[in-house]
Amino acid sequence: MSKRDYYEILEVPRNASAEEIKKAYRKKALKYHPDRNPGDKEAENKFKEAAEAYEVLSNPEKRQRYDQFGHAGVGGASSGGFGEGGMTIEDIFAHFGDIFGGGFGSFGGFGGFGGSSRGGRKVSKGSNLRVKVKLTLREIANGVEKKIKVKKYGACDHCNGTGAANGTAYSTCSTCGGSGRVTRISNTILGQMQTTSTCPTCNGDGRTITQKCAHCNGEGVIRKEEIISINIPAGVEEGMQLSVSGKGNAARRGGINGDLLVLIEEEKHPELRREGSNLVYDLMLSIPDAILGTAAEIPTVDGKVKVKIEPGTQPGKILRLRGKGLPEVNSYHHGDLLVKINVWIPSAVSKDEKKTLEKMKNSPSFSPKKEQNGFFNKMKDIF
Repeated sequence: MSKRDYYEILEVPRNASAEEIKKAYRKKALKYHPDRNPGDKEAENKFKEAAEAYEVLSNPEKRQRYDQFGHAGVGGASSGGFGEGGMTIEDIFAHFGDIFGGGFGSFGGFGGFGGSSRGGRKVSKGSNLRVKVKLTLREIANGVEKKIKVKKYGACDHCNGTGAANGTAYSTCSTCGGSGRVTRISNTILGQMQTTSTCPTCNGDGRTITQKCAHCNGEGVIRKEEIISINIPAGVEEGMQLSVSGKGNAARRGGINGDLLVLIEEEKHPELRREGSNLVYDLMLSIPDAILGTAAEIPTVDGKVKVKIEPGTQPGKILRLRGKGLPEVNSYHHGDLLVKINVWIPSAVSKDEKKTLEKMKNSPSFSPKKEQNGFFNKMKDIF
């Protein structure tokens, strides 16, 4: 099932400002908030869908990739997303908690999700991973699933990523009372000023470990290897970057996983070259074949095809094989295969061949005077 357009989800125009996108997301989140719609699965999905749209459109780099390549540019390789096994509602509250000020779950009289349950603690996010994937033209033409082995930080299995022995050997931070933040009041010439900052004792975690996990030394993460499946859509281009949500490094002591960023590289084809969604092939003909006509085999990404070369074909002519190029990402448009005709002129000939050419030279059929104007006009059109 294809995803809806992110601008359509938030009901904003494609040229909407960052502030307009933020306001639109806040409106949607208020409308579909789980506390306002208890037990409503459809509202919960729309809540997640809006968060996914905002996560992309609020990030200038991701928004640019989305505008250029659609969903494939920001999550086309992802098997999930917010709404399908990616970030949970709790993750969304942690990720966008500052959009409402003072905690996502506590606005408008709502409690439940993200309010007291999170205790205001700082939720960290793991770092992103970057990998390069090389694709052949055939794989680009048809789309492909790639399985890659990635070395990364994952949650410690012995403490479930908490960093505490048995996952329970911790206590509420006595400095911040579990909030993860401390407030200080200082006197200035303008009066008293209140500042809030991350708790220096627990680093915003809201709790302190009384007994560290021996396997991860209290970090909550260990080095792991994981085989990740990446679904790469047809039509991707060199330099394009896909994002697999939640497949990056795990965060220390719980939190949100980073993303896996996949950079696309194209392997050079031995005979074809790419120009956007079109493919180009240089066909070299002998003089007799150009004059008399012939049948030629042309390579495509799916095999060879035969094309008819008409008698008297001029060098520089382009034959267009429609639909034999590459698809465009998130589009039904298919490029063409352009066959550029070149005529091979030998640098040396035998005596007999030279005599034959001398006879041809004086033949009216081989005089360029009649046809040169038309020929050069055609060449102008081509180049």
